[in-house]
Amino acid sequence: MSNTHSLRKRLLWFVLVAILLAAVLQAVTAYRGALRQADAMFDEHLQQMARSLRGGIPLGLPQAGAEDDPGYDLYVQIWGQDGTQIFRSTRSALPPRAVLGFSDVEAHGNSYRVYTLQTSLQTVQIAQDLSARTARARALALRAVLPFAWLTPLLMLAVWWIIKRSLAPIERTRRVVAGRAADDFSPLEGAGLPDEVRPLVDEINLLFGRVREAFEAQKNFVADAAHELRSPLTALKLQAQTLRRLDADPAAREAGIARLNQGIDRAIRGVEQLLLLAREEAGSGQAAGASARVDLRQVVQLGVADVLPQARHKRIDLGLAGDRPAQAMPEVSGQLEALRILLRNLLENAVKYTPPGGQVDVSLELRQGQPVLTVEDSGPGIAPENRPRVFDRFFRASDTAQETGSGLGLAIVKAIADRHGAVLALDASARLGGLKVEVRFAPARTV
Repeated sequence: MSNTHSLRKRLLWFVLVAILLAAVLQAVTAYRGALRQADAMFDEHLQQMARSLRGGIPLGLPQAGAEDDPGYDLYVQIWGQDGTQIFRSTRSALPPRAVLGFSDVEAHGNSYRVYTLQTSLQTVQIAQDLSARTARARALALRAVLPFAWLTPLLMLAVWWIIKRSLAPIERTRRVVAGRAADDFSPLEGAGLPDEVRPLVDEINLLFGRVREAFEAQKNFVADAAHELRSPLTALKLQAQTLRRLDADPAAREAGIARLNQGIDRAIRGVEQLLLLAREEAGSGQAAGASARVDLRQVVQLGVADVLPQARHKRIDLGLAGDRPAQAMPEVSGQLEALRILLRNLLENAVKYTPPGGQVDVSLELRQGQPVLTVEDSGPGIAPENRPRVFDRFFRASDTAQETGSGLGLAIVKAIADRHGAVLALDASARLGGLKVEVRFAPARTV
């Protein structure tokens, strides 16, 4: 069973029902108030009539013995000082006497509202038929309620129009989203939207931005994979075809198998680098809530341990330079595994391009409260004109082309550094003569 509902229908339902109930309650209150006012007005009229008859019988009243007038509902009786009835306005006999003031009496099957006034000379009694009186009171009350009967539908129509007009921008935004192409992540217009809906549209625009980044990362990954894997796979195919023709020469066959294994290893490494770059770029839009405080000393230990076997194979002196345990060491906000990959790629790049017997040093220090991680090597370095481009995908500087690689190592370093708010700086190493790479993190607490 679906739990969806229309905001417009629900809003209209509640508001219109509230208006209707309020109108009915107001109409009932006005009707009852009008009845009370009419009753008081009729009583006041009876009193005024009685006071006017104290000076004599006014002209125009039906005389005793006349035919009853069905449209006349006032009845008058007057008694003299001795109790003799000196005037009666109708043949219908009312009670000969009544209590002074107001009273309700029954006579000949009819109900009357009676007011009796006694003076020193006479007693005046004014009676009014309650059925006629009630009919008149109800007519007056209905006239008081009539405006509600007209205004309530008009008010409900106005509210319906206002709600429809107010929700029109939301409906317009819905149509815009429904008509969009799958790859259209442009921000939605917030003009004209209610303040209650605008934050939702702002969050949707932020989501569009994150989806666009993920979409671009996916497109870049596909393009990178197609670009990077085409040549290694073609080379592997050619090497496999060459092995078929080396059946008679075991030594050449073994050399071909070794080259094939090396090509497979390079392809595997390239795929790993591509997947790692795609993951880091896609993670650049993740919330910072996944971060934790990371001790950079632990990052250095893990990174050096990862690359140490390659350094020993080339007889390269790899280690930590200028380590002072007594110094307070930096702690940064980030992800331990990502920072480990960053340092490992820097060290692998340094070991790859450093000649056998060379030196690669890692140092960690605080500069004005800013943690700085430095990697230096004794290799050929990178020309100043090539340094701005070494972080691009698949870029290989001409002065380091003696080694083959995927050209993605420093691109991955750049993606991780950007994700952690760190700044990369390349320079020549004055101490070792090769390349110096500095990773400058934002100031953080110290351990």
